[in-house]
Amino acid sequence: MHLASSGSSKDWRNDAKVTGLVGMAHASSHFSHLLLPLMFPIFMRDFGWSFSELGLLSTLFFVVSGAGQASAGFVVDRIGARPVLMTSMMLFVLACLLASTAQSYSALMGVAVLAGLGNAPFHPVDFTILNQRVSTPRLGYAFSAHGLSGNLGWAVAPVFFTVTGALWGWRASFLSAAVVYLLILLILLWNRAHLVTTSSSRTPGAAHAGSDLSFMRLPVVWWCFAFFLLSTMTLAVVQNFSVPILKALHGVSLEMASMTLTAYMLMGAVGMLFGGFVAARFPKWSDRVVAVCMSVAAVFMALCASGLLGAMGSLWVLAATGFALGVGGPSRDLMIKKATPKGATGRVYGLVYSGLDVGFALSPVIFGFFMDKGWYSATLLAAASVLLLSVGTALGVGRRTAAAT
Repeated sequence: MHLASSGSSKDWRNDAKVTGLVGMAHASSHFSHLLLPLMFPIFMRDFGWSFSELGLLSTLFFVVSGAGQASAGFVVDRIGARPVLMTSMMLFVLACLLASTAQSYSALMGVAVLAGLGNAPFHPVDFTILNQRVSTPRLGYAFSAHGLSGNLGWAVAPVFFTVTGALWGWRASFLSAAVVYLLILLILLWNRAHLVTTSSSRTPGAAHAGSDLSFMRLPVVWWCFAFFLLSTMTLAVVQNFSVPILKALHGVSLEMASMTLTAYMLMGAVGMLFGGFVAARFPKWSDRVVAVCMSVAAVFMALCASGLLGAMGSLWVLAATGFALGVGGPSRDLMIKKATPKGATGRVYGLVYSGLDVGFALSPVIFGFFMDKGWYSATLLAAASVLLLSVGTALGVGRRTAAAT
């Protein structure tokens, strides 16, 4: 049942409000990805832990998030998205409070578990709300805003923790983050009427979460999962290793390399904004839009790996890679929507978007080996190759969706 279809399709204010609320929640989810990593240098200074020990915390976060995301979709389909969203926000508050008092490595492992559980349901929650509450003609714009808000969550986190840490210390930074999450929870509670969704148990003709796993037998679902796994592995390379790669290959300063990564994320956000109009204009060709954008991004990354562009050229082209990937973001979400069986939105989104977490967990292990060997160009070239593989999976999703239709 599409709750926005009865009268509200003409009410852009309602669509905008729902999109804004979901976007704010999504930004808080991406913010949680950096709760611990941004503090790694401080934890090394204060506790003497190694990079391997601290990296395990990030792996734990994404393992918990990935496993939880796959199962959270069943819960969303069973009881609706709103109560799951509120629970996630409370888990973020608890994670930040625990982090502010942490005195041991085991305590930070608890933070990673709590934050991972909080992060797990966001894609099935967000897309269930958007698909049911936003009118169909504006879904492309809603998906664009959703992706943009996630990038902004990533961008805000370093500034937030740098400023609050400099003013009050790292423990107060976590307390401040807890306050922010609590405020977001209160805003969502105040506007809870805009977040109501219909559970699959009340959707005519829908498969029930507790008894029907037939959607897992659909090849298109696993093609979607593979797409997210492969494309996210490339994103993880850029996020984790682009700064040392640029320094090693081109001898640029740490500040310049870091600014390039920031430019990549900001260009990704701009691309998502533009991509919303592309998705709304070409909804039937979403898989082809994704394939073109990923192909362009893969070529750009390969050029950066070649060294042919020089230092400044590589910096500019890597930033442009973010724009190309961003443009494909809203069409990607539309592609998944078209591949989703009726009444299984939460389950399908939960399963296929867990590919994100798997990609984030696997990529540092695989490409970290390349980096340890000093294979900096090969790391970027391999990431570009993996991105090209994701092009094949996107086209595979489109073909199988068309055949099913």
